[in-house]
Amino acid sequence: MPEHVVLQLWELIPSLIYFVLGMALFGVSILLMAKFCPFSIRKEIEEDQNISLGIIMGAALIGISIILAAIVG
Repeated sequence: MPEHVVLQLWELIPSLIYFVLGMALFGVSILLMAKFCPFSIRKEIEEDQNISLGIIMGAALIGISIILAAIVG
């Protein structure tokens, strides 16, 4: 393999590590939100069709992803 290809592959490794770390932290944040809610998020959104809870959860996840992007990236 040419030398520049090997160097580019080595530069890809930190990006993959940051990606895995960011996804793991994002998953942990979702689990923590579900744990600390006094009600079942799945039941409220799926069965009771609570649209406002879905919007709030989506906004919270977008906020967490922006913070994680600033920390990891």
